[in-house]
Amino acid sequence: MTLERWRGITEWPLIVASLLFLVTYSIQVIVDPRGELGALLEDLLWVSWGTFLIDYIVSLVLAPRRWHWFLTHLFNLATVVLPMLRPLRVLRVVTLLAVLQRTAGRAVRGQIVIYVTSATLLLVYVASLAVLDAERAGGGSITTFGDAIWWAFATITTVGYGDLAPITLEGRVIAVGLMLSGIALLGVVTATFASWIVEQVSAENTSRQAATVAHVDALRAEIAELRTVLARTDPGPRAADSAAPTTATAPTAAKTDGSDPRASKN
Repeated sequence: MTLERWRGITEWPLIVASLLFLVTYSIQVIVDPRGELGALLEDLLWVSWGTFLIDYIVSLVLAPRRWHWFLTHLFNLATVVLPMLRPLRVLRVVTLLAVLQRTAGRAVRGQIVIYVTSATLLLVYVASLAVLDAERAGGGSITTFGDAIWWAFATITTVGYGDLAPITLEGRVIAVGLMLSGIALLGVVTATFASWIVEQVSAENTSRQAATVAHVDALRAEIAELRTVLARTDPGPRAADSAAPTTATAPTAAKTDGSDPRASKN
């Protein structure tokens, strides 16, 4: 068993575990069921956590350079330690969509836009669930899912109205993570928009250069055609000019014979 083969085997099971956690956690926080349903949801959460734990341990064991793999896969460790990050593994589905690979240059930016949009919406949703769970248990001001969604959007966009704020330690930790995510989001959006502008300007310059080259080629063709027309109309005058020196040299030829024209008349 190699690490690459293990990744291929666990690709979809981890995505299913992520969806299972997201659905189970959503029902547990929003509905807040009790009794057997609550116990069942808790067991499903433990199953999803166990799936991520097994995947992390096996991947670490199969890695040829374990310390390097450990340092380059801290997010995998975070999904095991921090429950709210587990649903982000669902975003791996986005990278599997072949429809994003239609064109070369646009596919990269299109993939980034879709990935960032999906990650933002999913992060807002999960952060809303997490802060609602923490604040409702700690007696905070965020007691409904609508308030949690409003707070999450205001936080990730760095607006921060201040009408709702977490007071528990868990809620503030979630808020810090959401704030950092908002800053990163603005950077990605700005970079993507700047890349689009540069591409549009480059495309316009390329079209202008192509038009200029086409005009130059057209002028060259017209000049060549004019030269052809002039070459066809010039032979007549040139022939006359070439015949003139022949008649002018006739007297000279007579002189060279030593005869005098006046003597012949006599």
